[in-house]
Amino acid sequence: MNIQQFKDRVFEVGRSAGLEDMEVYVSQSKEFSVRIFKTEIDDYSVSSVQGVGFRASYKGKVGYAYAEVLDETSVDLLVSSAKANAEVIDSKDEIVFFPGSPSYPEVTAYNDELSSVSPEERIEFARELEARALAADSRVDLVNWAMTGYEESEIYIANTKGLEQSFVRNGGVSYVSAVVRDGEQVKTGSRFQFGNDWSKFDAEKLAQAAVNEGVSLLNADTVPSGEYRVMLRYDAARDMVQTFSSVFSGEAVQKGLSLLAGKLGQKIASSKVTLVDDPLMPNGGASIPFDGEGVASKTKKVIDQGQLTTYLHNLKTAKKDGVESTGNASRASFKSPVGISPTNFYIKPGETSYEDLLKELDDGLVIIDVQGLHSGANPVSGDFSLGAYGYLVEGGQIVRPVDQITVAGNFFRMIEDIEVIGSDLEFGIPGYGGNVGSPSLIVRSLSIAGK
Repeated sequence: MNIQQFKDRVFEVGRSAGLEDMEVYVSQSKEFSVRIFKTEIDDYSVSSVQGVGFRASYKGKVGYAYAEVLDETSVDLLVSSAKANAEVIDSKDEIVFFPGSPSYPEVTAYNDELSSVSPEERIEFARELEARALAADSRVDLVNWAMTGYEESEIYIANTKGLEQSFVRNGGVSYVSAVVRDGEQVKTGSRFQFGNDWSKFDAEKLAQAAVNEGVSLLNADTVPSGEYRVMLRYDAARDMVQTFSSVFSGEAVQKGLSLLAGKLGQKIASSKVTLVDDPLMPNGGASIPFDGEGVASKTKKVIDQGQLTTYLHNLKTAKKDGVESTGNASRASFKSPVGISPTNFYIKPGETSYEDLLKELDDGLVIIDVQGLHSGANPVSGDFSLGAYGYLVEGGQIVRPVDQITVAGNFFRMIEDIEVIGSDLEFGIPGYGGNVGSPSLIVRSLSIAGK
């Protein structure tokens, strides 16, 4: 049976079983990936996943269940499991079944041309990535990663209150990593590209950028410990924003897991900082017209010129705060409960190019990668201490690569100390935590541990 028929059948059987408000959340995805190693296919994967999450109220409690097949057997399983779950659940949280927004925005995030690219073309692109990287410089010793991938996902949500919405999006990704060697020195450079316009995927450009970075890091050394003016390149800055994005969650605030509690309307960052959550971005990796509870999506400035203007809310946290949901309810999969996450979440870019940022930095460090974010960063306190590498800058010029350093500081102080914001906004690869992006950022001072 199709999705609508399945939904009708679940609601029919649920009513007969005494269930009250009910909701189905169906996700369907197709994935493809291929990895080339030494001209041969090293890994090839094609998958298709479908499943339905079910929520239902029974005697004042809400029960949950899920199934991976949309058939009659699953109908009975969902209804009986959700009912049994509701009878034993002890949560006092009030779950809201949303009847739907008055209107929904038009969002474009699906490209028919990308979906029609053949597996053979994707395989050939990965082979070209490897070949281009090997030919880019005589010091390339090995291309340890050359891959392309594709994902297509569809979300459907409906409930007995009248809500019924669906949306489909797709995206492609390519990644290349090259190992370069000069004598005893070995470094790795990598680059990825994500998007849904296949015509913009450029194997030569991607491979050359990866190799250039690896070569630029050869013969790196540490620097003396101390306080440094630092430029976080767009990718390192993006990783920091993503790691600490949970502090903007209304749930984290309500549970005492964010130092931003009670700071709405207050200045928490440099006046140069505007942090945007934009689910309506054309062809964005996390663009969608409605959230995981069916609330219409909207663009909002979480930080506006340094001032905290909103937390990210779902229906439950919004009700606790007496505000409207911001449309940031999320579900990691059909099996997961409703949580909160950003969508296309980024620091608004400035007008300064990367080259001019180096001149603005004058003397300091460029950090291009931070390591150990899962263990070395504490989203609750904002403190971080991370392995890093990058470049030493003197007089506005890169003079040499730097490694074997640790960068330490506090996220909340860091965003207060942002002095210049670049124009080079770049997003990462979207996931459950949203599609996070940042331009390069010059920070007044961070602690560097070296020699």
